[in-house]
Amino acid sequence: MRKTRIITISMMPELLAKAEAVASEEHRTISELFREALRSYMLNRQLQKLSRYGLMKAKELGIGDEDDVARLVEEYRSEQMNAQNSY
Repeated sequence: MRKTRIITISMMPELLAKAEAVASEEHRTISELFREALRSYMLNRQLQKLSRYGLMKAKELGIGDEDDVARLVEEYRSEQMNAQNSY
């Protein structure tokens, strides 16, 4: 059973010519080039989503810059040390 599917896409001839040139330079097929481009696009999209989530959470926690992060880490460590010393 075939593990891949054949699809059809349309693009401007100039873009196709550039894609074919890149594929040729890299000694790969157009299919390989487009699969890699799609994987890269999907990874970039996932990283953008994670970045937006992180910024939202930072805003919720009142974190504005790296100094705030360092301060929160120090506060947490201090709390942990105090909790250990109280036993």
